[in-house]
Amino acid sequence: MDPLISRRALNRATLERQFLLRRTDRPVVEVVEHLGGLQAQTPHTWYTGLWNRIDGFRADYASARLESRELVRIALQRSTIHLVSARDCLAMRPLVQVVTERMTRTTFGRRLAGVDLDELAAVGRALLEERPMTFAELGRALAGRWPDHDPHALGQGVRWLVPLAQVPPRGLWGRSGPIAHAPADTWLAGTETDTEAGTEAGTRAKAHARAQAGGQAGTGVAPMTPAELVVRYLAAFGPATVKDVQTWSGLTRLAEVVEGLDLVRFRDEDGRTYHDLPDAPRPGDDVPAPVRLMYDFDNLFLSHADRSRVITEAGFAAMRGFMGTNVMPRLILVDGFTAGDWTLTRARGTSTLGLHLWEPIADLRAVEREGRRLLEFLAPGDRHETSVFDRPSKT
Repeated sequence: MDPLISRRALNRATLERQFLLRRTDRPVVEVVEHLGGLQAQTPHTWYTGLWNRIDGFRADYASARLESRELVRIALQRSTIHLVSARDCLAMRPLVQVVTERMTRTTFGRRLAGVDLDELAAVGRALLEERPMTFAELGRALAGRWPDHDPHALGQGVRWLVPLAQVPPRGLWGRSGPIAHAPADTWLAGTETDTEAGTEAGTRAKAHARAQAGGQAGTGVAPMTPAELVVRYLAAFGPATVKDVQTWSGLTRLAEVVEGLDLVRFRDEDGRTYHDLPDAPRPGDDVPAPVRLMYDFDNLFLSHADRSRVITEAGFAAMRGFMGTNVMPRLILVDGFTAGDWTLTRARGTSTLGLHLWEPIADLRAVEREGRRLLEFLAPGDRHETSVFDRPSKT
């Protein structure tokens, strides 16, 4: 029988791999690759995700990596915008392309009826290679060729058929710009994407997966295999069930892939089977976890079918207040689990951090200390204030 693993042990293992038990000194691009990317549909909040994980993190340095195209924001897992390295963008997108196709067909399929998709891809690519465009601009340009079709649907069709990067200045620290897109392969042409120059995690994932298939880890940017994707996921989010991997990636039918890998297995109190890399860190459940103030779309909360390894029952109840608001809470972790959410308001040179407690916190001072550090990162030139509330920010 597989060994039993507790919820708290799952929590500690995941936090360790997410660099949330202790910050790492690894370079920004390496951290982004280890994490399999950061969900980044908002232009700036993901910087807080890296600040939580990297010791001495400098936002301007990460911003420069985005401007130099070592990092890129593109639709990947679950067809949502993620911040990934140039290498992972080119390797991962072919594998998860089916997810974007499935979602686009479901939403826009009828409105694209009668459009030659190969021609749509070619015309859209040509337009975007001339200059980056917003989807509104692209749709208007495509409507000249397909005047009887919805311009928005035409633009979304190109998003499905041609991998598109969101280009700077959108997403740069302290700056912003229109949500403009360019074909990812031409945008990233000439960037350093050789696997041999990649991270240890990425290289080991290729070796682990391909060795079991009788192959060798190669060089260059080849499409990622399902086995490589699973290994990368477990390195950042494991131990995990097959449903967990599918929730994170948006892919289906991964059970056979998982079963084909050389993994260790555990079971929880409900009898569910968890898979993991044999040499992955699994700290004891008595290891302390520091306070962390997480950003709104952190993949820690979005990458498992069962999120109870980090979200408490009180947390699930509090998060119901955010449903239908088009707002994701910025969660506070205390002892590794959700204990509240935080807000930030700025007015007349003062930044005020709101700490909204969902349940009593024994060491509130630790939360306030971490909050002050966060204010120094987010608003270094402002006056800083902190307010504490005994309720979620939305009810």
